[in-house]
Amino acid sequence: MKTQLRPKTQPDHIALLETLDHRLRWLSAWTIHNANHVRESRDQLKVGGHQASCASISSIMAALYFHALGPNDKVAVKPHAGPVLHAIHYLLGSQTREQLEAFRGFGGAQSYPSRTKDRIPVDFSTGSVGLGVAVTAFASLVQDYLVAHGALDSAKTGRMVALMGDAELDEGNIYECLIEGYKHDVRNCWWIVDYNRQSLDHTTADRMFRRFDDIFRTCGWRVVTLKYGKLMEEAFQEPGGEALRGWIDSQSNADYAALTYQGGEQWRARLTRDIGFEPGVADLLERRDDDALARLMTNLGGHCMESLTEAFDDADDDTPTLFIAYTIKGYGLPFAGHKDNHAGLMNPGQIEALRDRMGIAEGREWDPYAGVGDNIEGALRALVESCNISREKAQVSPARFDVPALPVPEGDEQSTQTAFGKILLDLAKGGSPLADRIITTSPDVTVSTNLGAWVNQRGLFRRQQMDDVFRKARIPSAQKWEGDTAGQHLELGIAENNLFLALAAMGLSGALFGERLLPIGTIYDPFIARGLDALNYGCYQDARFILVATPAGVTLGPEGGAHQSINPPLIAMGQPGLRHYEPAFVDELSVLMEEALRLIQAPEGESVYFRLTTRAVKQIARTDDRWREGAIKGAYWLREPGEGAEAAIVTMGALVSEALEGWEAMIDDLPGLGLLVVTSPDLLHRDWSACMAKQGAGASHVENLLGQLTPGASLVTLLDGSPGALSWLGGVDGRRVSPLGVDRFGQTGDLVDLYRDYRLDSDALVDAMAKLFMH
Repeated sequence: MKTQLRPKTQPDHIALLETLDHRLRWLSAWTIHNANHVRESRDQLKVGGHQASCASISSIMAALYFHALGPNDKVAVKPHAGPVLHAIHYLLGSQTREQLEAFRGFGGAQSYPSRTKDRIPVDFSTGSVGLGVAVTAFASLVQDYLVAHGALDSAKTGRMVALMGDAELDEGNIYECLIEGYKHDVRNCWWIVDYNRQSLDHTTADRMFRRFDDIFRTCGWRVVTLKYGKLMEEAFQEPGGEALRGWIDSQSNADYAALTYQGGEQWRARLTRDIGFEPGVADLLERRDDDALARLMTNLGGHCMESLTEAFDDADDDTPTLFIAYTIKGYGLPFAGHKDNHAGLMNPGQIEALRDRMGIAEGREWDPYAGVGDNIEGALRALVESCNISREKAQVSPARFDVPALPVPEGDEQSTQTAFGKILLDLAKGGSPLADRIITTSPDVTVSTNLGAWVNQRGLFRRQQMDDVFRKARIPSAQKWEGDTAGQHLELGIAENNLFLALAAMGLSGALFGERLLPIGTIYDPFIARGLDALNYGCYQDARFILVATPAGVTLGPEGGAHQSINPPLIAMGQPGLRHYEPAFVDELSVLMEEALRLIQAPEGESVYFRLTTRAVKQIARTDDRWREGAIKGAYWLREPGEGAEAAIVTMGALVSEALEGWEAMIDDLPGLGLLVVTSPDLLHRDWSACMAKQGAGASHVENLLGQLTPGASLVTLLDGSPGALSWLGGVDGRRVSPLGVDRFGQTGDLVDLYRDYRLDSDALVDAMAKLFMH
């Protein structure tokens, strides 16, 4: 892939880019100032913003957006640089003054770039630092996957770019991604580090940063360090220049930041003290007044437009590249270099002084080109107009694929985990257009989560041909895995963050590249928590995928507490953009898988999380199909309550067998006892809450179901997970509830012992119901 970059930079082009840099720095600073000091504050809370972080990266973003980016490139902008992105689109005409004036206000420009909430084009949401960096590598892999499968023309590919703060390199998920990217030979990816050497609490440590070159190069990346600007490089050629270079290289980050804040006079005093005796240094200093000396010492590579554009031009190939751009936090602002400037805000006097210094007339603060002069405004507008990036949000409508009826796997006793594997195998053999767009992935648990048969049929995705060595050697194995560019399974290592970031990138395929993929990822249910931040990140930007978490609960038995899950149903209930289903029977799973495959393609749909188990459950004979609609909505009566029913059992998932056994034990004593099977407590709760908010708009699904009981009827709820996932049902219409479930870490054992100890068996059900009627 070759990005169409501009010809080698010319002085007038550099000057225009520098002017745009000044505009971005001003507009971002003014946007934040307006929100904190000009706009009316009704709650007297600090609005916030990051003027120093914006000033640190404005030069990099000016060079990137107005010089280097091609039309198909995608960018993840570091969270605290959001105002600079809005300023860029303000110059482009795709952001409004009203949005900027409402920055961090209701309905205004968002604090951090958001795909779903901002009105400007945003390629990747950012906010939780580090995740917006790593997702670009997985997006690059997805782009390669689409090209390899003939879904995307290679001429329409682009580079995936991440703009990051240096403190983000402390995030472990970046290195997990780096390792995975190396395994899969990631290409067409730039990570640009705004190395201002200051984080929220402190000045960044020097020791670790000196190792990043080695780390990235070992993983196949090109590393480009932009430490010195052209002013510095010219000074190094003067007598005394080598001594100056050596002094700069020897200084700690903290010292450099402090001197930057103190200014030219202190630079002179310190340099004179430390190296003034070196030949040529005194004259080098004497030739510059304090202001010129300060400009020289802060002329780092990340603020030198010529250095930036040359570096971007020289990296015009598909080699993944890390740019380390030295910058000054708060560059050009009165608190540049101060260690407390991260959340610092200029006061009215300081912003006025900055405005005057930039030649902006009072009252013209919002003018896109205020202070630039009429003689160059036309050239600036022409440069901005020639920018290759999208000005408006693309209205992408990727093709939707019909979902065939999924046959119900046969067998009197089956686990939902096994049935999931069979359903995917049927899809793999069927060869439908939908099956061809499915891509699966798993963090080294492909076999144990029943994806093995799918991979046997569809293969691993690899850039180079990978033969099955065991098969060629005629060694018997159930897994006959070969890899090539036609494969449909992306094999990941044991890193749950990578799983969810890969799912996020795959689930954004339609929005990013115009071609839809249908991602299915599998994971052990208890380990969802390991990647929860990345899962939330994917849902926040409306990535669409199916997550299959299995095995689940203490039902895993002999594996013990470390592999037994408790709270994932509660996690799902609290996670926007993710629907939770926990089917009890395999015919439910088939119906819900169909629904999930439709849902992840629907414009108003969402991602879906299945919680499955390894326990074989006796299947039941259905007399009609009325249950199907209820299962999709979240619950249905497996045993309809009789007239005047005073109680019901509510259950979900693997414990349906115990619920049925308990129902049979109590039906004679409690005529009309109902048995409600819940497939989605998450969906039931959402529907109920929405109906409560729309008073008079009709009853929710769960209200209609429970309305078949007498007003004072009691409920016993039962699930292999936190009882809180179902105990809220008592609040629907004020019923007494006895919630049974798991609220402590599990231990090893067979199901008989575990269910008895955790009060999940039929005896516990009968006991809980009896106690309800005793009070």
